[in-house]
Amino acid sequence: MGMGTEPDGSSRSDEEWERFLRESVAGVADAPKEPSARARDVAKRLRAEPGLGVEGWRGHTPARPKRRTGWYVVGLLASLVLLVPALAPGRTVDLFTGADSPPPAAETSRPTQAPPAEAARRPTMDEPFRGSPAASWASGAAGITVPKATAVGWMSAAEVELALARSRDFLVASGLDRGVLRGERPEKAITLINPHQKDVQDLLQAAFRTPSEKNDPLLLFSRFQPSRTRLVGDVVKTRGRLTYQEGKRGALQVTADVTFVYPVTRAGKGGDDEIVRTIVRRELVLSWDDPDKVITEPGTFSIVSYKYDVTNGGCGARTGYFTPPFGTDRPADETGKEIDPYDRSTPVGRGESSGEQCWRATRS
Repeated sequence: MGMGTEPDGSSRSDEEWERFLRESVAGVADAPKEPSARARDVAKRLRAEPGLGVEGWRGHTPARPKRRTGWYVVGLLASLVLLVPALAPGRTVDLFTGADSPPPAAETSRPTQAPPAEAARRPTMDEPFRGSPAASWASGAAGITVPKATAVGWMSAAEVELALARSRDFLVASGLDRGVLRGERPEKAITLINPHQKDVQDLLQAAFRTPSEKNDPLLLFSRFQPSRTRLVGDVVKTRGRLTYQEGKRGALQVTADVTFVYPVTRAGKGGDDEIVRTIVRRELVLSWDDPDKVITEPGTFSIVSYKYDVTNGGCGARTGYFTPPFGTDRPADETGKEIDPYDRSTPVGRGESSGEQCWRATRS
């Protein structure tokens, strides 16, 4: 095997120099300061071979390995993601579906206006909130804003924090629990209510036995009759907040104002997969009373007031369940006040015994 001697005393074989020259033009190897006579002979031989000469290598663009392709695609997508916020600050675009998805900031005070209108698009089984403001709302308890706790009345900051957490637990147990939504008795929620509050306990005893306008489970709980209505998917969209202040006799008074959006369809097989969104906005005022001044039990609250607005929840006789209208069930000539169920800038309009049977929704 022939060897060439370099100025620094090292030696290279013909094959090594040939490999070096090939790699150097591809940008792989570092060139030596000055080639030896042997290297010059090898270079001369390479120039003499068709398609493999030094000049040919310099003019040839090597094919990129296929395994790098994915990294170029990722880099391109990353560039697009960085470019979008620069062109449209505050707006996020789904690059794969092209749909706008600007999640609103957590609600910490009453909004000053209704959410903007959405493009008219029918909901689907895979996208039951499609075409509504709820599509960008948070899911479940995540959509209920809990404020920072400070000492109030008879409670320390830590006790207020615990009371706020349990207040939200009630909203979850009464409006998001899957069993309750399927018509089960809301036992977890009921255990959080002061058992010594006679008027509310009387309501609870009558509501599940003989529902009426005055004693209706829907005043406090969201329920659907499973033989008639089926929830679509596992997600309920929510938006709202808790606020608090000092109430009577130094109590912690918590106000909950939350909108729940329930996508439902007809139960059973053979349906047309028509999706209706039942939209319920609830306002509850809860009192965490000082046990030295009010008869109560640890970890429970008294209910000061409750009211709600509901659209697509059914009209007529009270059954203890929301009865969303499907197809021909929808009244041909609806009566009652017209409201935007997604507008949280106005107070909740329905009282405990207002006599209203239905609200007409401007959008659903």
